[in-house]
Amino acid sequence: MRKGRVEEASSALAKRIGKTIENRNKTRLRTRLCAKLETKDMWAAVRQLTGRTRETSPVEDISAETLNNHYAFISTDPDYTIPRCKFSAKPVEDEYFTEWQVSRKLDRLRPTATGLDALPVWFLKIGAPVFCKPITRLYNLPIATSTVPQQWKTASIKPIPKVTTPKQLADYRPISITPVLTRVMERLVVTQYIPMFPGSATKSVIHRPIRLSTYRLTNSCHNSSTAHNNASSHYQSICCCNIS
Repeated sequence: MRKGRVEEASSALAKRIGKTIENRNKTRLRTRLCAKLETKDMWAAVRQLTGRTRETSPVEDISAETLNNHYAFISTDPDYTIPRCKFSAKPVEDEYFTEWQVSRKLDRLRPTATGLDALPVWFLKIGAPVFCKPITRLYNLPIATSTVPQQWKTASIKPIPKVTTPKQLADYRPISITPVLTRVMERLVVTQYIPMFPGSATKSVIHRPIRLSTYRLTNSCHNSSTAHNNASSHYQSICCCNIS
């Protein structure tokens, strides 16, 4: 080492060490990503590399049963009555979605959490050319019969703390994880049937990022009323899907 160049050598050594650590972390993270893991596993790898943890200490008097009862209470309307099924003259075997549309949606799936049906995204994406035909039939039947399979409406709820130290049930945000097939069908309905209804009243129903369901429903009702008051005719077409 030459005299007077200690600081320069120290800086070069620090850069080399930092580059080695960066390459090592990239290799570990790339290995995790290439294994077709879910999103939660990817973030677990990121937290492992960064040294950050999201573990919280258990809170007294709060358990899975109390959280389940709390979410069931705030999500249940005691005055709700199941609507009667309406008769339709359309044939049950009518084609609402095509195999090409379903195959395209499955092929473009992004990594996401797996629902209670245990069908991961990578499995549906790889088998899209084979699965598109039976899944298309499964998607057409609920639209034709105005019913939704109970399995598609069943979701697992993961409570995420809203604050650093949660102390009550309201401090946990419920993250509902429905089956992947349910989310694919929702996107098909939104992209194919919602644009058929012109006007601003339909645009608020389309999925938007960082928007609560309550806001979307309230905004939709407001826009529908505004469109009805401003319309020249006495009738308005409103499309509502009830999957409760």
